[in-house]
Amino acid sequence: MTTAPGKAPKKEKPKRQTPEERQEALRYNHIMYGPTAGEMRPAAKKIDFGAPYLAHPKFQSLMAAFKKGAAFEFNVTDKGKSHVISTDEAQIRFNGKVIYYSHSLNRYESDLLLDRSAALQFQGIDAFVHLAIAVLRSFPELGASQLSFRFGEFWYGMEKMETAIAGQGPNLRIGSYRVHEGKEKSKA
Repeated sequence: MTTAPGKAPKKEKPKRQTPEERQEALRYNHIMYGPTAGEMRPAAKKIDFGAPYLAHPKFQSLMAAFKKGAAFEFNVTDKGKSHVISTDEAQIRFNGKVIYYSHSLNRYESDLLLDRSAALQFQGIDAFVHLAIAVLRSFPELGASQLSFRFGEFWYGMEKMETAIAGQGPNLRIGSYRVHEGKEKSKA
């Protein structure tokens, strides 16, 4: 190697791995030793569905109006679009489409039903997903809800909601809730 007088000789750089060699080395390391702490993927962020609505005074007024059979309406903005959430007597509507409705069993209890086809129509809107789950969470007497939102779709229990429509129809009975919170008189 010839160098100019007064200059230090060039230091040879070590050969770097090609991307293909790097991938092969990572694959081998994962097989033999598993992923290292730096290579672990971060845990998926858990979303608390319904939480934005539950503490909001407009949503609480909506649920109070629904239980009383009164009318109430408010607007929600999601990704630049405005959506209307309203209740009229025994129905909760999202953009004018009935989502939840109740059917009176007796003077103390009513059944809460969900329109599955309407839920599937709006499942791409975050404001609706939070609303659908917040309504169920606002009825503690219904217990733990089987309705969930996973992989961008509604699920009821362990099956997709859209597969259940074909066999069971669009109406889904969620459960019964108490209409009046007052004490019942005994017939003693």
